[in-house]
Amino acid sequence: MNVNERLINLIDKLIEFAIKTKAKNVLKPLIDVVYLLYERYLFKQITNRNMPKHIAIIPDGNRRWARSHGLDPLEGHRYGYEKVREVLRWIYDLGINVVTIYAMSYENCLYRSEDEKQNLFNIIRRGFEELIESDTIHDYRVRIKVFGKLDLVREDIVKYAKLLEMETSGYNDRYLNIALCYGGRQEIVNAVKNIVSEVFNKRIGIDDISEDYVRKHLSTSHLENFSEPDLVIRTSGEMRISNFLLWQIAYSELYFCDVFWPDFRKIDLYRAIRAYQKRERRFGK
Repeated sequence: MNVNERLINLIDKLIEFAIKTKAKNVLKPLIDVVYLLYERYLFKQITNRNMPKHIAIIPDGNRRWARSHGLDPLEGHRYGYEKVREVLRWIYDLGINVVTIYAMSYENCLYRSEDEKQNLFNIIRRGFEELIESDTIHDYRVRIKVFGKLDLVREDIVKYAKLLEMETSGYNDRYLNIALCYGGRQEIVNAVKNIVSEVFNKRIGIDDISEDYVRKHLSTSHLENFSEPDLVIRTSGEMRISNFLLWQIAYSELYFCDVFWPDFRKIDLYRAIRAYQKRERRFGK
């Protein structure tokens, strides 16, 4: 780490300390100015360098964020949804064309309380309704794909998901993938079942099965050369991938961020991209 980076990290720690103390109100104008300068500094660092083409996000920490603000934990998901909308614009404005969001895991859909699941489903339905009417989606020409164990999802949400996919099927400038009641292990099992069926019905032979052939049976096959994320970002400080895109992220760069998802800032995105740009990707070679 060079001197400039040490200085920037020190400034950021001091600002974080001020925010968490009573000095926040007194220093807010100064904090806002410094953050703006820091954001511009980071932006200059990452532009004109190798940008990831596909970013996948595990937006974790909504309930803990809500508790830390004295709110009902279920409220955290609503703030988390608003943050997704904001971050998508940041990413597309950087020229990154493919984003995959882990909206709900397979395990969430099986084991969360009914109240929490219905709360999440209500938020997701609202999100789908807004996406259908969104100028952003149509201005950016974003093709939307919703995948996962949709038999675990409410029928009204599945209806909106299909409508979203149909409404955006003609777009190919950018992509938004929404993993809903999704599990990486379950996806691989489904792919294996489909391939075994093809072998059993003599549509293909055993020797026809390859990595590329398996890839064509995964939920991200529509992305073709961009099906594997370059960068995976997880918030809240948890350092695990939680059954997310197990096949696709075999060689992805992983970035773990300490902030809860509703507090995710533009500088956090820029830092993640900067970390990605500094790594040497060798793909196991």
